[in-house]
Amino acid sequence: MEPIYLDNAASTPVSPAVRAAMAPYYEESYGNPSAAHRLGVAASEAMDRAREQVARAVGARAKEVVFTAGGTEANNLAVLGGARARRDRGRHVIVGPTEHASVRKTALALVDEGFEVETARLDAQGALDLDWLADRLREDTVLVAQMLVSNEFGSVYPVRRVARLVRARSPHALVHVDAVQGLGKRELSLGEFGCDTLSISGHKVHGPKGVGALVVREGTAIAPVTHGGPQEHGLRAGTQNTPGIVGLGRAAEDAEATRPAAVARFAEMRARFAESLSRMDGARLVEPGAPAQEIMPGIVTMFVPGVPASVRLHHLDERGVLASAGAACNAKTKAVNPALLAAGLDADDSRRVLRFSLAATTTDDEVARALEVLEAVNRELETVQS
Repeated sequence: MEPIYLDNAASTPVSPAVRAAMAPYYEESYGNPSAAHRLGVAASEAMDRAREQVARAVGARAKEVVFTAGGTEANNLAVLGGARARRDRGRHVIVGPTEHASVRKTALALVDEGFEVETARLDAQGALDLDWLADRLREDTVLVAQMLVSNEFGSVYPVRRVARLVRARSPHALVHVDAVQGLGKRELSLGEFGCDTLSISGHKVHGPKGVGALVVREGTAIAPVTHGGPQEHGLRAGTQNTPGIVGLGRAAEDAEATRPAAVARFAEMRARFAESLSRMDGARLVEPGAPAQEIMPGIVTMFVPGVPASVRLHHLDERGVLASAGAACNAKTKAVNPALLAAGLDADDSRRVLRFSLAATTTDDEVARALEVLEAVNRELETVQS
C-alpha cells in the first residue's frame, strides 16, 4: 500500500500536469532563453507565459515577477537587496517572530554590515504584537519582514495591518512578505497586502524543487545579490531554469484554481483531526493566537503527551503515515519557537509536537486511515509506558 503522505508543508509531489508542461523544455525547446535563435526564443516565450501565470496567482503584473532558485533565494534577495538599497536612509531592520531561517538568518547577516536587527514579538496568546511593532518602528527603519502563514502552525499573520503601520511610521522601509505557505491556500495580492516584495516557491504547490519567485512592486529599489548577466531585470544573474520556471507557472496557476475547494476541504479534515485528538488523553491542537489570529486549516499542528514526537513519528512511518515534528528546516535544532511558548508549551513539551500538513490532492480516505493509525499508535505507546 502506498504511504499516506501528510508532510506537504515541507514539500509536495510534482503533479502530472506540471511534469507534462516541463517536458518539452528538457527534450525539444532546450535553448538558452537569452539566445536569439529559434530554440532560445521558444524558451524565452515559455518563460513569459510562466511569468504571466505567476503574476495572476499573486495579484501582480508580469514585469514584477523575478524568478529565483526557490523561496530561500527569494527571501535572501528581498532582505539583503532591500536593506542594502536603503542603507543611506537607515540601518534598522525588523523581522517577524516566527520567520523561516531564510529570512531570520539572512537578516542577522546584515549585522556584520552595520545594521541593527530586531525581532518582533508575539503577545501572550501568540498573536503578532502590533502595539510592540508600532512602538519600535522608526524613521531609520529600512526593512520589515513578516511572513503571511506560519509553516509550523498555520497561523495567518495580519500583513496588511503591518504594512499600514510601516507606511505611517517608517516611510523609507521596504515591507517583505514570505508567502511561501500561502500560495494555493490564501488569496494573494501584492497590492492588497500593501507590501513591496513577496516570495513564493514551486515545490510547496506540486511544482518542481529549486525554483521560486520574488515579486517586486514596480519602482521598488532592490540591490542585486548575484552579479553577472542582465537576466531577471538585472536582479538575478544567470541562465534561467526554463523547465523549472515553466513548472512553477503551471503549478501556481493550478494552485490558485483549486484553492477555494481545497481550503474548504482542509477545514473539514482539520475538524476530523480535532475529533480524533479528543479521544487521546491530554492531546490537543496547537493554535497560537487563535481565535484572534486565523489559523490556515491545511497545517494541523498538535501536542500529544507521552513519548517524544520523534518516537511517535517512527511508529507512524512504520505503518505508512508520513508526517513531521515541526518545520523540516528546524527539525534538527533545539530552539523553541516563541509561538509554542505562547501556546503554553515549554521546551520539554515542544518535543511532543507533531505536524500533519495537507495538499489539494489529500483524500478523505487518507485522512481517515491516518487517524486510525495515529490513535492505534497512541494506544500502543500508552500500553508500553504503563
